[in-house]
Amino acid sequence: MGQVTIQEVARAAGVSPSTVSNLLNGRAERMLPETQERVSAAIARLGYRPNRAARQLRTGRTRTIGLIVPSVGNPFWGAFARELEAAALAQGFNVLLCNSERDPERERDYVEELWDDGIRGMVLCTSLPSLGHLVPIIERGLELVTFDRPAQPDDPASVVSISINNVMGGHLATQHLIDLGHERLTFVSGSLGSVNRTGRYRGFCTALESAGLDVGDARSWSGLDQAPFGDVEAAEVGRRAAHEIFSQPTPPTAVVAINDMTALGVCRGLRDLGLTVGRDVSVVGFDDIILADLYDPPLTTVRQPIAQMARLAIEEILAHGTRPETEPGRSVLLRPELVVRASTAPPRTAEES
Repeated sequence: MGQVTIQEVARAAGVSPSTVSNLLNGRAERMLPETQERVSAAIARLGYRPNRAARQLRTGRTRTIGLIVPSVGNPFWGAFARELEAAALAQGFNVLLCNSERDPERERDYVEELWDDGIRGMVLCTSLPSLGHLVPIIERGLELVTFDRPAQPDDPASVVSISINNVMGGHLATQHLIDLGHERLTFVSGSLGSVNRTGRYRGFCTALESAGLDVGDARSWSGLDQAPFGDVEAAEVGRRAAHEIFSQPTPPTAVVAINDMTALGVCRGLRDLGLTVGRDVSVVGFDDIILADLYDPPLTTVRQPIAQMARLAIEEILAHGTRPETEPGRSVLLRPELVVRASTAPPRTAEES
């Protein structure tokens, strides 16, 4: 049996070939819902598969979206990749995943290679302050959505950014600890050289200032010499920080970590030192990865709505081709959510200590 053609699908559905083409190319808004259902049913019944090579020759692009993350060594990025793939598949697109380690040259190399393969829509999870290394290819028509990176003043006009309010997230985490009665807090991270991390630390500082606590007295640990960002080594960054911070006189009673993997590393380090998380020291993470609820004690954290963010990213890429060239991209900033679990509690009194 030969390959089913788009004309055969059109005859089976009682529509024109152009109507079938509209559905296959993400232009379903041009038809009635019942027409869309009829065409979809005909495609499924006949087992029609578009000829990818022919489509790429015709359009210069594939039905594949590029996704560049820092590293799936952090489960947060694996979870986001899964959500983005699900959202893309629902629209008839595939996803190709790359790990950049937040290296600008590696990001550029991946973007150029994906572009050469006909991939025109990409989601970049970078948070680097500048997109200057990508400007030449953006000017050639790259449909770029940045994730977890709020728009910056010098971003190219066409770039769409989708992020949570990281300043608010850092503030929520810190305010929760202050409300519990903690006054000696520390912030643990890898490098603060990315936009989202800077925002989280700023939220930490503003919460302290609003409570009348001296930011200068709050410790901040980054371990810059050994773990520039800590996307792969995040747990070890947290563990090493705990060993250093809690081996000092008058250590803090609470920790805000840059992400959940760092927070879990802090918890492991505290256990190494014979301290109990949620009793001797409170710990808050960021991201709400699946391990956060499985750890003992379960981790208080700031949740990102990654399923919603993934859907928005795919919608923006699909809408990019329908926007006038003069219309700029947009910035979407969503609210984070504090999830309180057993890793946080009021500080122990002197008698309890």
